[in-house]
Amino acid sequence: MIHFKSTLAKAALGGVLALAALAASAQSIVMASTTSTEQSGLFPYLLPAFKQASGIDIKVVALGTGQALDMARRGDADVVFVHDKVAEEKFVAEGYGVKRLPVMYNDFVLIGPKADPVGVKGNDIVAALKKLATANGTFISRGDKSGTNAAELRFWKMAGLENSKGSGYRACGCGMGPALNIASSEGAYVLADRGTWLNFKNRGDLAILVEGDTRLFNQYGVMMVNPAKHPQVKVAEVQKFIDWIVSPAGQNAIAGYKINGEQLFFPNANSAH
Repeated sequence: MIHFKSTLAKAALGGVLALAALAASAQSIVMASTTSTEQSGLFPYLLPAFKQASGIDIKVVALGTGQALDMARRGDADVVFVHDKVAEEKFVAEGYGVKRLPVMYNDFVLIGPKADPVGVKGNDIVAALKKLATANGTFISRGDKSGTNAAELRFWKMAGLENSKGSGYRACGCGMGPALNIASSEGAYVLADRGTWLNFKNRGDLAILVEGDTRLFNQYGVMMVNPAKHPQVKVAEVQKFIDWIVSPAGQNAIAGYKINGEQLFFPNANSAH
């Protein structure tokens, strides 16, 4: 009889533990996002604040924007936080995302050796790329379907050079950090988001050479993956995150993230971007 009761107790305990595990798993969501939000240090700063406010864990998979959107299309994420407005609007139009909301912005910068052998320094990204192509300057492209890569390709197109970028152009098929590492070791030029650059430690002889061009504006947006396509999406938890990130609390948390006193991202949830 004692053995029977013990067995029942163990079974009951097992059931309680299983339910607890299930409840715990319900309190976490998967976010497909960009390498820039991760490598800039924003998420390690931001997400603990959200967990404290909500009790919800967010597991981040940091990819290029294109790969993040592909992951969400497969239903392997609950929410997407990326920076390629054209691709994001297409994602929603195709029915994969519920609604796109602007969250924050920063800007892209053209990085290169301080000596600037090609002479690109200034505030005109198109003129800089024309000089790079003419001089066959070494340029490291991410080549990974990321938001940064998409922006870079737009700039080459604006310069009329999408098919003639010069013999120094190389695509690494890698994230922002590795691309900066390659540029640092080879004294090459590279387009980067400012957030990752400010958090990048292995700068070597690199410096910002082109900034301040309004075309370098870099907007981030957030979208819930459509539960009509993927019923496993944790709608309530995702909505809590989206509501928080566009609320004054979330926007203030974004504005509060700084490196050496310099703000990396600027909240603009109420904008039309």
